[in-house]
Amino acid sequence: MKIVKIEDFHADGGWRDFAFLKITTDEGLIGWSEYNEEFGVGGTTEIIHKFAPTVTGMDPREVGVISMALRGASRMAIGGLNHQAVAAIENACLDVKAKALGVPVYALFGGPFRTRIPLYWSHCGTFRVRDPDYFEKELGRFGVRSLDDIKRMGEEAKKSGFKSFKTNPMLFDPPRPRMWNSGLRIMPGQHDRHPEPKIIKAICAQLEAFRDGCGPDMQMQLDVNFGQRTEGFLKIARAVERFDLLWLEMDMFDPEALALIRRKSNVTIASLETLMGLGAYRPFLQAYAADVAIIDIPWNGVWESVRIANLADAFEVNTAPHNFSGQLCDLMSGHFAASVPNFRIMEFEHDDVPWKADLVTHPITVEEGELVLPDRPGWGTDINEDAVAAHPPKKKK
Repeated sequence: MKIVKIEDFHADGGWRDFAFLKITTDEGLIGWSEYNEEFGVGGTTEIIHKFAPTVTGMDPREVGVISMALRGASRMAIGGLNHQAVAAIENACLDVKAKALGVPVYALFGGPFRTRIPLYWSHCGTFRVRDPDYFEKELGRFGVRSLDDIKRMGEEAKKSGFKSFKTNPMLFDPPRPRMWNSGLRIMPGQHDRHPEPKIIKAICAQLEAFRDGCGPDMQMQLDVNFGQRTEGFLKIARAVERFDLLWLEMDMFDPEALALIRRKSNVTIASLETLMGLGAYRPFLQAYAADVAIIDIPWNGVWESVRIANLADAFEVNTAPHNFSGQLCDLMSGHFAASVPNFRIMEFEHDDVPWKADLVTHPITVEEGELVLPDRPGWGTDINEDAVAAHPPKKKK
């Protein structure tokens, strides 16, 4: 069996675009993967097509050989978009291999450890405060403009069937309600990352409003991304201890600093979603820097992600997929979750565009806050190319 063609497809995803990779073989088997073009200036698609001549003619079932060959070819610029492009090809090859064997992808890794994957509602309220008009006019849902709306979001989360949700800091002071995403936005003051008292008070007020809406039993998570340096992260961690969060999520590239925050606070720390490759995770695990190691499946590839999870398991650390994209990505992350023993819970975009399910041939099943994995070969679904064409991306590719 040989790879004869590599194609990319893109679709409107509301506040972002979806990106899909299709690998066609000379025996008619097709493999799919989902990847991301939303960070920085993009360019993953272009790199995929630069790798295409290398993999064309190779056997897609030799997933490890292909993955290591491409990583070797890009070793002088390891990580970043190169790593994501390799992962997209690797994931599509896994789909081909599993289909050729007539088994689900998780069977390639000794799974399933589980076929019902616990989910949490991610970005609960986050995009509704960033784009309230879009949610109201295009999706028919209320926008978030006040703490009263946050309470309504808590009530909605309670009724959703999920047992946990994650949110991000929001500010409701003038000039307008907005996400607080310090460290990730090019705006005045956004890169100072100082632990301002008003920010910490706003975070606590937001969590109180959510708790008023969702009640005492639902578990809450807070993601502050790269929003602070060590001093600020530690102050936030101590301030939110009283909310008994499922976890506080933060990102930094210093394992010792992250380990310090974990030791000096009484909150569960989840992190590492921006790391790529087995070697990048090692110093964080050796430092016992996080209680939950988050792994991005489209960026690392399922094969590499399982290796990372195995390393984390040696340090008695749980793992969780970083997952905020389309339904194919939901299944890719779900197969990872079924393949490792040290899985904690899976991220899931519940508050999403209504045509998301149309983009796949077999829409996912979610019951009582759990993803029910199919036992069909491969990922268990393909991309519906007609539906993708019916929802062209807003951004030019």
